Parts: sequence; C-alpha cells; structure tokens
Amino acid sequence: MTSESKPAHFLQNIIREDLAGGRVSEVVTRFPPEPNGYLHIGHAKSICLNFGLAQEFGGSCNLRFDDTNPAKEEEEYVASIKRDVSWLGFQWAGEAKYTSDYFDQLYDWALHLIKEGKAYVCHLSPEEARAYRGTLTEPGKNSPYRDRSVEENLALFEQMKNGGMAEGESSLRARIDMAAPNINLRDPVIYRIKKMAHHQTGDKWCIYPSYDFAHGQSDAIEGISHSICTLEFEDHRPLYDWLLENLPVPARPRQYEFARLNLNYTVVSKRKLKQLVDEKHVDGWDDPRMPTLSGMRRRGVPPAAIRNFCEMIGVTRSDSVVDLGMLEYAIRDDLDKNAPRGMCVMDPLKVTLTNYPEGEEESLSAPGHPVRDDLPARVLPFTRTLYIEREDFREEANKKYKRLVLGKKVRLRNAYVIHADEVVKDANGEIVELRCSVDRDTLGKDPVDGVKPKGVIHWVSAEKNVDCEVRLYDRLFSDPAPDAGDKNFLDFVNPDSLEILSGCKAEIGLANAEPEQSYQFERNGYFCRDSKYGTAEKPVFNRTIGLRDSWAKLRD
Repeated sequence: MTSESKPAHFLQNIIREDLAGGRVSEVVTRFPPEPNGYLHIGHAKSICLNFGLAQEFGGSCNLRFDDTNPAKEEEEYVASIKRDVSWLGFQWAGEAKYTSDYFDQLYDWALHLIKEGKAYVCHLSPEEARAYRGTLTEPGKNSPYRDRSVEENLALFEQMKNGGMAEGESSLRARIDMAAPNINLRDPVIYRIKKMAHHQTGDKWCIYPSYDFAHGQSDAIEGISHSICTLEFEDHRPLYDWLLENLPVPARPRQYEFARLNLNYTVVSKRKLKQLVDEKHVDGWDDPRMPTLSGMRRRGVPPAAIRNFCEMIGVTRSDSVVDLGMLEYAIRDDLDKNAPRGMCVMDPLKVTLTNYPEGEEESLSAPGHPVRDDLPARVLPFTRTLYIEREDFREEANKKYKRLVLGKKVRLRNAYVIHADEVVKDANGEIVELRCSVDRDTLGKDPVDGVKPKGVIHWVSAEKNVDCEVRLYDRLFSDPAPDAGDKNFLDFVNPDSLEILSGCKAEIGLANAEPEQSYQFERNGYFCRDSKYGTAEKPVFNRTIGLRDSWAKLRD
C-alpha cells in the first residue's frame, strides 16, 4: 500500500480539519527531547511523526531541547540528538531551540501567577507534599502555606531565585484544586530549587521550571499549532491547558497524544539504557546492540529503513507491542534493494589450485548488485591460492549438502568450477589445506563433460584480500519483555549478542569501504564497516542483520 492510498491517521485528519476550519493557518510542530541520554528507536516514531506532518502540510518543525533539569543533562547528549535527527533525514526550522532560552520569560510568567493569586511558595518537604496530595480515590488537602499573601509569596520567590534557600527547602506551586479528580491539578510544583550550573545558562539560575510549566509555554512562545505527545502525557493535558488559559501567552497551541512505540526484545527506558552503559554491559550509547539511533547507525541500519518501519506501524491511540521482527524486515528489505554486494570468508580454509600457474592472476568481474545497474561492478583477483569457508567443505556428505565435497565439484561465485582432489591435514588431523583443480573453461558456463556442480560458494584470493575482524551482533535481550513487571532486565542480557571473529578475509575492494557503508556479504548477511574501531590496514565489519530471521525458528 502506498502512502497516497494508505488511510489517513487521526492526527492527519485533525490537521486537515484545523486548516479547513481556519483554526490554524500554518502547521508548526516540534520535537522536544530532554538532553539526558541518546535518542532511541522509540524517539524515531515521534521524530518521523512531527517532522513528517510538518512536511506533509507545508509547515515547519522545531527541534527544542527540554533542558529544565541540569542534574541529568549534558552537552554530549545535545550533540548526539542533533546528529541523530539529521541522520534520520530531517532538518529542523532555523536554529535548534532550548527551553532555557525562555527562562527569563517563564520566570516573569511565574510572577504573573503569584500576582494573580494562582501560585504560592510552599515549604512542604517532598515527602510531606506526597502525603498531602491524596490518592486516586481520596482528595488531597491544602498545604498550610497555600493562603499566604501575594506580597509574601513574591518576596519568598525572589529569595528562592537569589539563592537564599536550600535545595528542597521550598518550591513554587500552582494554586489550582487539591480535590481535583486529576492529580496533576492538585497544586503541582512549577519551580524548584536546584543549585547547579546549567549547560546553556551557566550559573545564572538556581531555580528551574518543571517540565509541565515549561512545556506549554514554550510551545506558545514558538507558535506551535499542534503539540504532539505520547499517551503518558494525556493526564497532563488539563494542566497544559490551565496554564495557557491563566497566562498572557502569545498563542494557544493544542496538545494531542498518540501511542508510543513499544518493541519486544527491547528496553527503551533512558535510565535503564544509561545503566547498561555505566555498568559496561555494552560499549557505550552507540554500541551496535543498543536500540539507540547512534547504535543502529553504527550497526549499519539505513535511516530509510527506520522511516519505513515507522510508516508501517502507523499512528494510533492504542498501546500495543510491535514485534521486533517487523523492524528487522524493514532493515532487510532496504538493504536487499540498496546494499552493494561483496564476499567475506569468516573462517578461512586455504585452497590451492594445483593446475593454475604460479604467479598468474586474472581480474574477474562481479556485479555490484544483482539488479542495480547504477552500482559499479567489482573486480575480483583470481589467483592460484584462495580461501573458502571451512564449513563449505566436507570429506563426505549426503546429497542434500550443496557445497564442496572431496572428489566432487562446486562453482566459485562469479568464477570457475573447481574439483576437490586432495586434503592436507596437520599432525592433529585438522584440515589445513585443500588441493583442487580448476576448470578454466567454466567461466559463465557449465563444464563440457555435462557434470554440473551441486552448489555455489563464496571465496577470496589468498594473495590479495583484506584481513579484517568481523563482529556478529544479535539481539541484546533474550526475553521478549525483559523489563516487564518486576523483572530485572539485566537478567535477560543475551550472552550471545556479540561474537568477534578475527582473521577473516574480505575481497580486496572492501579495503575502500567507508564507515557505516552497508554491504551484503554474499551468503553471510548484511554488514557495514565500523566507525569506531579498526584501522585502514585491518578494518572491523559489523553484522547489521542476517539474511534470514533466525529468531523465527525459535518462536516456532
């Protein structure tokens, strides 16, 4: 189904109605990540949705960092988020924005609420405030500091701002309704003391606005028409609206919610991902096993595959869990169509062609892609000694085995038919070399004796190749719901999620592989050159994904 014929989702319908009815004249959306970690696959859905809707309706999308908590935020995360959004294929309107850009205005609006009798300084401790808040079935009770005068609240808030109070000693709360059915309206905290430098504003502030206070007002300042959030913010929407209604904001954005992306075999909690990094269960935020966009990029996942996946799963208001196999399908589909081909022998077994002259070399041609004429052909040096996969040879085998058997023939991919004549073993009985004969009259055609080889195997020249390391990555977790309920997700880290193979031999053209450039290693899977490890002389190739879904067999 094409995007043109696919039924519109509810947000597209809302925007069309808003434009047709004149509620908005221009669509302005925003992607507002908190810079307290790297973006993950769950964020990709929000990125594609916010930027995609803006593109579809001729509008714009802002990138705004929700940087209201300096305790957890770092400039490293800011840089990684910008890099990931760009890599995914989107460009934000103008310069990247920060909630901290609006701290002065937010402070003035906090003063406005105090002057209107709609905010007060409260000295309840966090524990006391929770006790006063009530429950889902019982109303809260008023803080003993709720009825202070405007003048006293202004003076106390000024004291908070100037560093005259300790962290936790007080907070500024909106004065709404402690008996409200929605707990978010029970006098929520809108400013708290945090004596910590900020990565954008330095030491200017020691009080910081809450997310709920900053969110809607930042949207209003930027003229956001449709503030699109995940469903966990639905209960916060009444507070979002209350603040907009009670402040002199320049615009009235509206909040809409959609179901977040939940994938099985995946953890997307930033806290848990950070724990994996900090405790060194993985090699950083960009470890190719991580569900972060940086990790997926380093693993060789094409950004188009992620965009296609987000289109496939659709946009609804119903929470569900998506099978990771659907993402893997999107990755395979894109790589099959676009990845150049190459050959790499993971476990080399030396083959000597006894009837091929020593010192002679041919340059054979192989297609860059089976159907993509725009991808250049590869040049394969063919020499007297070659490498094949050790598993592609057996001394004896049944008829189902379609590779090289002693006394039988096999075709080398894009090359000649060879015949296994003799096995050379070491003192331990291990095969160290095959002596074979090559039929020089079989390039692109069958042997004249009419005996067709049973199979086709890949190979590389033993004299001209790329010595490389190959990293076989698999799913990070072995359980489909590793952090569900009271599970400890660390108990389900897959011990086989990484296998490192050294001494691999790739065709010589792969010496020029660019970092993160994808290839199909024929018969082995899809790989890319690692951007973090390896050298020009000895590159590292990461497996993006296998040619087939190996996990499907485990589910059957």
